[in-house]
Amino acid sequence: MTEQSLKDKTVKGVAWSGIDNVAQFGVTFLVSIVLARLLSPDDYGLIGIISIFTAVCTALINGGFTTALIRKKDATDDDYNTAFIVNLGISVLLYVVIYLCSPFIAEFFHREELVTLTQVASLEMLIGALGLVQQTRLTKRIDFKTQTKITLVASIASGIVGIVMAFMGFGVWSLVVQSLTSQGLRTILLWVANKWVPQLRFSSESFHELFGFGWKIMVSGLIGTVWKELYQVVVGRFYSPATLGQYTRAKQFSSLFSSNLTSVIQRVTYPVLSTIQDDKERMILAYRKIIKVMMFITAISMLFLGAISEPLLYCQIGPKWHEAATYLPLICITGSFYPLQAINLNMLQVQGRSDLYLELEIVKKIIGILPLSVCFMYGVMPMLYVSVVTSIICYFLNSYFPGKLLGYSSWMQIRDIAPSYGLAIFVSISVFFLKYLPISYWIILPMQIILGCTILLCVCQKTKMEEYVELKGMVEPYFKIIKR
Repeated sequence: MTEQSLKDKTVKGVAWSGIDNVAQFGVTFLVSIVLARLLSPDDYGLIGIISIFTAVCTALINGGFTTALIRKKDATDDDYNTAFIVNLGISVLLYVVIYLCSPFIAEFFHREELVTLTQVASLEMLIGALGLVQQTRLTKRIDFKTQTKITLVASIASGIVGIVMAFMGFGVWSLVVQSLTSQGLRTILLWVANKWVPQLRFSSESFHELFGFGWKIMVSGLIGTVWKELYQVVVGRFYSPATLGQYTRAKQFSSLFSSNLTSVIQRVTYPVLSTIQDDKERMILAYRKIIKVMMFITAISMLFLGAISEPLLYCQIGPKWHEAATYLPLICITGSFYPLQAINLNMLQVQGRSDLYLELEIVKKIIGILPLSVCFMYGVMPMLYVSVVTSIICYFLNSYFPGKLLGYSSWMQIRDIAPSYGLAIFVSISVFFLKYLPISYWIILPMQIILGCTILLCVCQKTKMEEYVELKGMVEPYFKIIKR
């Protein structure tokens, strides 16, 4: 594959993957704005509790097989069939476990209604397991255009269902049915579009090969998921579902850019870079370019979001979510490092070093005991301050081994992203203090957005930042690429 064709393939993949995430998260986010005005923080807190268990189970269901399939250049039908059978079998087993444990979950969190809610909501992971290999086949072909169309249909349809149910007074069940509808439609459409029907043919050879690489990725993902959900356990158990609802809403707003951009970069760069895994020089050039452009977008968007958090949440979902607005700036600062950590971990996977990937996850979770302990003893805000510090430490850990393997060290990366962070800080400070003006937030919010965008564009045009020029060059043919 030539350099230009690789770039075109990557840009096209990023474009469609980005649209896919915008469609999925954007539509869901708009729906959630309506639902947040109809439902209470307590309702969202109950869903947040259930997601603790479904997220952990989903990490187990994947089993690292999708990652192994994408990396394998010559995946066969036996490989896909084996992965499908394993994913489905594990999902059935885990659903039975959650179903039987639901009374204990309800007792632990002192909410009786969690019994039925957990039993029904957990069906989502079972439905999702049916579409995992179908989605993997599309991802391996870097076919995000088809995935985008599927996501758009599923998100809009499920959003309408959720809003109608909320208006009819179904409360928290609106959120449950919305999620089930979205996952169900997505799985059905993946099967229709992919035109691949699995066969009940299990290959022990395929299993050992895929699991041999994937189990370390699975354990790493499981550790990461368990650790992330532990924060929700502590908040939900030792404070209240309402506080957990405020925390999860702040996390959802931060995901507008951080998690979505991370997802886009991981989904596209992993299969693309896997195709040039044997060409170290091209790997380094692509690696560096991805980091610079990605962090230009991430740093500016995340810090700007934190700067306008209070007026934004007030206008979007109302004053009852004020607590979430106080959490959001710190979550945004921490979240700005996530894409950078993700691309470094991606490089370890591309190099086949799932062993180092696992070791890093274990070390980082030991470090993560600190903010978790602070949350338990002092509350959510102190935890978020400590999380900013630990996220910086985790970045250095994540970037050490890829830097050593490829010759692109942590400090070289910092030099590359420093201009983006400098610009992000300047723009954010410029708009932050507008919130103290003695006028309505409905006026302050558009003022902040207009001023921030104006400063950003003026500085970029004046300085001709390399990242800005590169991004501009990628965006200009954007619509031509989509029409192909």
